[in-house]
Amino acid sequence: MGFTLPNLVTIARMVLVPAFIMLVVSNRPGWALGVFAAAGISDALDGFVARRFGQRSELGAFLDPVADKLLVTAALVVLSLPDHPASFPHFVLLNRFPILLTILTISRDVFIVLIALVIHLATGLTRFQPTVYGKITTVVQVVTICVILLYNHLQVRSIAVVPGLVYLTLAATLLSGFHYIFHGARLAGSAPDTGR
Repeated sequence: MGFTLPNLVTIARMVLVPAFIMLVVSNRPGWALGVFAAAGISDALDGFVARRFGQRSELGAFLDPVADKLLVTAALVVLSLPDHPASFPHFVLLNRFPILLTILTISRDVFIVLIALVIHLATGLTRFQPTVYGKITTVVQVVTICVILLYNHLQVRSIAVVPGLVYLTLAATLLSGFHYIFHGARLAGSAPDTGR
């Protein structure tokens, strides 16, 4: 099956990533929040259409998580930028995502990819399904991004809500990261002995 409607919706969600970034660095957090919300709605929409009309495909199974990860990672990075960078001298964030947590989050994602690669080489498995802790981490990240954008749109510096969500994101990131290590070790340990 080629480019189905869900695949086209997913690709459109990927196209929204640079638009989202430009809106944030142009100090339009309200519009950026709208784009982020539209991407979330499209994510639910393409999944519903794929299930309802039997348009699931290998391409869609690959593109959908890639599109989600691209948008969330882009959001975390751009919301970690310092004020007044050389390329965007008027860029200011009242509330931001800590750069060290962004680095930790990206490092976790890279580590998960490496774990999936090791499991594939050890067991031949081609699918490394996300765990419930990974899904919870993604939800926490999305909520934190939306709240940061909302507070920035309202031009209110959060002294409790955003920092609280940041700490929650940190906890979820660490928990899911360690869980993926144990989950990966268990899957690798279940590989049949090939005598090599």
